[in-house]
Amino acid sequence: MRILSLQSGTSADGIDVAVAEVDALDDSDAPVVALRPLLARTVPWSAALHARLLAAVAGESMTPAEFCELDTLAGQEFAAVAARAAADLPGGVDLAVSHGQTLYHWVADGHARGTLQIGEASWIAEALDRPVLSNVRSADIAAGGEGAPLMGLFDRAWLSGAAEAEDRPIATVNLGGIANVQVVSPPSIDGAGGGLVAFDSGPANALIDAAVARATDGRESRDTDGMLASAGRVDDRVLAELLAHPYFIAAPPKSTGRETFHLGVVDAAVAAAGTHPSLPDLVATLTALTARTVADAVRSATPVVPSRVIVSGGGVHNPAMLRALTAVLALHGIAVSTSDEWGIAADDKESLLFALVGFLSWHGIPAALPGTPAGRARVLGQFTITPGTTLGRRLTGIAGLRLAGDLMKAATP
Repeated sequence: MRILSLQSGTSADGIDVAVAEVDALDDSDAPVVALRPLLARTVPWSAALHARLLAAVAGESMTPAEFCELDTLAGQEFAAVAARAAADLPGGVDLAVSHGQTLYHWVADGHARGTLQIGEASWIAEALDRPVLSNVRSADIAAGGEGAPLMGLFDRAWLSGAAEAEDRPIATVNLGGIANVQVVSPPSIDGAGGGLVAFDSGPANALIDAAVARATDGRESRDTDGMLASAGRVDDRVLAELLAHPYFIAAPPKSTGRETFHLGVVDAAVAAAGTHPSLPDLVATLTALTARTVADAVRSATPVVPSRVIVSGGGVHNPAMLRALTAVLALHGIAVSTSDEWGIAADDKESLLFALVGFLSWHGIPAALPGTPAGRARVLGQFTITPGTTLGRRLTGIAGLRLAGDLMKAATP
């Protein structure tokens, strides 16, 4: 089946749309699944709506009327992007999955209590005349899980065979606004079927983007090509204050977002350090924070240190961040490669994840995330059904994930 996925990450820099062919390779109740990407692109938000989304993500208060309008406008822009993508493919699509735009991820006492994504799915269903899966995190949270990160679902299916072949854990890192870490372990280390650890390690690009946007009055929204970090020097006192944040020492499973890591955290660290870093020095320091906390998370996630880390997400395009992360992980003998080297475009991996989530939910397969209590795995998301829709045959699980297509190679570096 052809599944279209839509999402806008914590950086809120555009709508990522992808279409993938996702099909079972056998008739069993737990088949191996093949995934072949057909299309992937990022479409910028309209300027006016982008400004409103950034204000909402930053915590600006809204009336019910303003929230209703924002939810509707976001849904309409998601729908327009989806319709254009589907029209570019002869035969269209069978299902859409919309993660939406996260406004808030509520964490209290170390656990997720709720999550809020906007972009009304009914507009997407109307535009495509196809069913839409949305609100994909809430069921797991209601069952006692963290609702994040979801990437472990993809990586466990994709990399379990490679981890078994190497007889060592393999880690992945997604460097979006927030960094998430997944570690897939072979059966020899984590029992029959292997194991999975997945959690948010802390900020990736979120604090850097916010610092640059504030310093440039919004003229710039990121450290393009890592030029600022490369021109600056790490302020060790500010870095020490940032590393003292309690989130970093909390045990997984855990999840976080911009509501935890915002400019107030940076300003407090600078004030406590008693320094006045320039913008390049501050960005270099925040880049070092990402590298240190991601590396610490990878190193400590499992008893056996992973053999390698596969990196994806927007941070892959920041040479300064990739250099810093590679240098810290090298101290622990951990090799670093990008997902492109393993056959998945770094910018597209998260979109392909949501296509897989759509396949799982369409077939009634519960998603067992590392933070989900035993026996409480739930089918993710809520369907907006269009006339004539019949859900797929009920499956008990999938036995693995194979990647195919012009943009994909076998999962061997």
